[in-house]
Amino acid sequence: MTYFAASSSTEAAFFMSNNLRGVGAALITPFNEDLSINFESLAKLIKYVSEEGCDYLVVNGTTGESATTTSKEKDELLAFAKANNPKGLPIVYGLGGNNTAEVLRRIRETDFDGVEAILSVCPYYNKPSQAGLKAHFDAIADASPVPVILYNVPGRTVTAIHPDTTVALAAHPNIIALKDASTSMDQAIDLSKRLPENFLLLSGDDNLVTPQISLGYQGVISVIANGFPKEFHEMTWAAMNGDFKTAAVLQRRFHIFDDLLYRESNPVGIKKVCEIRGISHARVRLPLVEASEKLGGLLEEAMKAEGFL
Repeated sequence: MTYFAASSSTEAAFFMSNNLRGVGAALITPFNEDLSINFESLAKLIKYVSEEGCDYLVVNGTTGESATTTSKEKDELLAFAKANNPKGLPIVYGLGGNNTAEVLRRIRETDFDGVEAILSVCPYYNKPSQAGLKAHFDAIADASPVPVILYNVPGRTVTAIHPDTTVALAAHPNIIALKDASTSMDQAIDLSKRLPENFLLLSGDDNLVTPQISLGYQGVISVIANGFPKEFHEMTWAAMNGDFKTAAVLQRRFHIFDDLLYRESNPVGIKKVCEIRGISHARVRLPLVEASEKLGGLLEEAMKAEGFL
């Protein structure tokens, strides 16, 4: 972890969040034939996304199939990423859930040495009120020894973190950022107007990165960066540097994948891309099933058509 001598917790949060600008690769979790974790392929993936330009690593997020990894495996994934991080990139660790007490227990038992921040998803299934969401995230932020990134992804959780709630949570000194996967540009505009300048807005929608950056977003936690890290990094930083013409050209190249990658659910599609790339196998754990032959063919055709193969 990077430490800074700051005169206030607000300044410390600003410096910390500055490390999380750009592209964070939401790492897949490769599996062996028996569906145990394939750490050899994970090392290969981390090396690949690091050398191709990603700015930080996100371990045990939704794309990492956190819903079906055990507590022991989660600890192993984090420890492995720390030990196999050839460029010493910042690490964000997925640590959230719909049982607040369980999340707090996991925080107490996690080794946060080398962890820049946690990514905590909006509670799913329970359908809490906005007051419940605020209390949930306040409790996590109070307990966490590292900063917290909120993760709003209503397409998976049903319940959404409303902009008013995000603004209220942003007042907590240990909540530094939002990963916004709401797919709503109206909400993106609202958030960009109302949140403090030092609060980090990150895209969670790979197909909206360029327009969201034009509103003040400072990067993306990306699924597609597993398979196309170099080009996606170039696109994101072109936009962040004000070169929206270049960014738009690259954004259009990725447009077809926004449909294909999620057609059979995430991370089914991106795991197939990684298999086509020769990085890891496309295996997933039930209740997900491996990409169909049809989807695999469409992904390979799209990769060739867009010049990625």
